[in-house]
Amino acid sequence: MDILSQAITSFLATAAFGILFNAPKESLIKCGLIGMGGWLIYFLLEGYNHDPIAATLAATIFIALLSQEMAKLYKMPVIIFSVAGIIPLVPGGLAYDAMRNIVENNYNDAIARAARVLMLAGSIAFGLVFSEVINQIAKKIKHSRIKV
Repeated sequence: MDILSQAITSFLATAAFGILFNAPKESLIKCGLIGMGGWLIYFLLEGYNHDPIAATLAATIFIALLSQEMAKLYKMPVIIFSVAGIIPLVPGGLAYDAMRNIVENNYNDAIARAARVLMLAGSIAFGLVFSEVINQIAKKIKHSRIKV
């Protein structure tokens, strides 16, 4: 039951952000499904190995690769799918807690939380870049097979 509620809320959050992001109406469900898939990967991996960094990286790679394929399939910019899909993974609450601890002069807690935010944000950035590298390698392999 917990996974069902996670799936529904992540779909709604991603689709709603697509509305705020002014994505085309025909892409909202697709954006929601991409975000839901990424969040479920994160949720399952984080629950299995208790490593949010690796779970975020895996979910980001999934989201970015799927976004690239959906963009090709539906002839839309990749950013429509990837930005909306990444939203559930962004550590906004943790960043808020880090800033709150700074304001409350709890510097040790603030530094620890800020370090986690930076690692999570870094894994999101690395996942996006890594998926683009995978896409470029796949293109080169595809083109080399065509020429031969």
